[in-house]
Amino acid sequence: MLLSAGAVTAGAAVGSAQDRGTPVAAVSTAPRPEPSPTPTEAHRPVPAAQPGAAKVRTCSIASLSTDPRLASFQGYVLNAATGEVLFDRGGDTPERTASVMKVVTSAAALAALGPDHRISTRVVKGAEPGTVVLVGGGDPTLSRLSSGSSVYPGAPRLSDLAQQVRSAWAADPGTAGTPITRIVLDTSLFSGPTWHPSWARTELSIGYSSEITALQVDADRRDPAAIVSPRSEAPVARAGAAFAAALGVDAAIVEGVAPAGAPVLGEVQSQPVSSLIQTALTISDNTLAEMLARLVAIEVGAGNSQDALATGIPRALEPYGIDASSMTIVDGQGLSPDDRVPPSYLAALMMKINAREGALGFIYDGLPIAGRTGTLAGRFTGDNAVARGHVVAKTGWIDTGYTLSGVISAADGTPLTFAFYAIGNVRDDAKIALDTITTGAYRCGNNLSDN
Repeated sequence: MLLSAGAVTAGAAVGSAQDRGTPVAAVSTAPRPEPSPTPTEAHRPVPAAQPGAAKVRTCSIASLSTDPRLASFQGYVLNAATGEVLFDRGGDTPERTASVMKVVTSAAALAALGPDHRISTRVVKGAEPGTVVLVGGGDPTLSRLSSGSSVYPGAPRLSDLAQQVRSAWAADPGTAGTPITRIVLDTSLFSGPTWHPSWARTELSIGYSSEITALQVDADRRDPAAIVSPRSEAPVARAGAAFAAALGVDAAIVEGVAPAGAPVLGEVQSQPVSSLIQTALTISDNTLAEMLARLVAIEVGAGNSQDALATGIPRALEPYGIDASSMTIVDGQGLSPDDRVPPSYLAALMMKINAREGALGFIYDGLPIAGRTGTLAGRFTGDNAVARGHVVAKTGWIDTGYTLSGVISAADGTPLTFAFYAIGNVRDDAKIALDTITTGAYRCGNNLSDN
């Protein structure tokens, strides 16, 4: 202890002398050896972050998907909030869509034409004396009704167009007082066949679709107020006769092309595309969807024939950023069994529709509501009634397939998007089986398992 105390005292004295700058005789000035380097510890691998626990889903619709009424079933379900695939049965395999194709056409029309675009039907002065030219713009909603309700809300009327023509004719010194003796019908906006060979010809006589011409009235329905009404084999001639009657003239009616730069005598316009697609979706109007598809192909520079849709529709869909390379587009209405769209594409598109990206909210607003509106008004009955009001979706039916695609507001609050196909030898009861598996997804919500 005494030695230690002495050492502390000596150390204090040395420190005090150094602080004052006084030389200390006992301090050596010899260089000190370099210290040995401290050995570094070998690098230890850092464990990778462990993945979080995956949610164990326990609710299944697998048994519902094997219902024989669904024939060859394909289905795809997404959690619309996260994009997670919850259910997949052949979801990436392109197959016929039936009228669900109208969703694809509507999305293309909103992208290429825009929600505010209106389709014009014009009358111009003909090259010969006493001649007027009725120029078709691809608007099937143009109505021959002068009063009453057409299938199409707010449809433009031939009677209004005729009144404009009469006024312009009388106001022109070169035509005032002379009769209109010749009406030329210009349908040159569209080219090629007016009926695709893959379409069942019975659809015309039963009344589900018309021939596709740039000029027609009331989508060529025999009864302008009936959704399903027989169509003719001469829609252009029917439109010409209706226009002559609206003008109140006894004129020769021929087909031809309007002269370039001819003065416009009258013009009427359709409702905006945003309204037209909602009508096409709600009542599943084939002709209206097909006309819009043709106008899309023209707008994107693909051509003006039926064949132009194969490149025109996918080109118009590009802004949505969903891979459409596996699709085969034959028509815009879904009547062709040769159309091919994978369920996964529709489910992904429905995610954007549910999120109302761009103008896609107009599609959501036009989709039928289960048990309430449009082509779903009489469906989702019995045990499936629990999903009424919670499913908005487009229906589809052709002889070899029933389809359903849309958005489910699930029981647990999860938004789901889906596409279900029943393909092959199907009967009308396939609709019930589709409603049942959709209701199953509604009940499962985010607990839906792919097992």
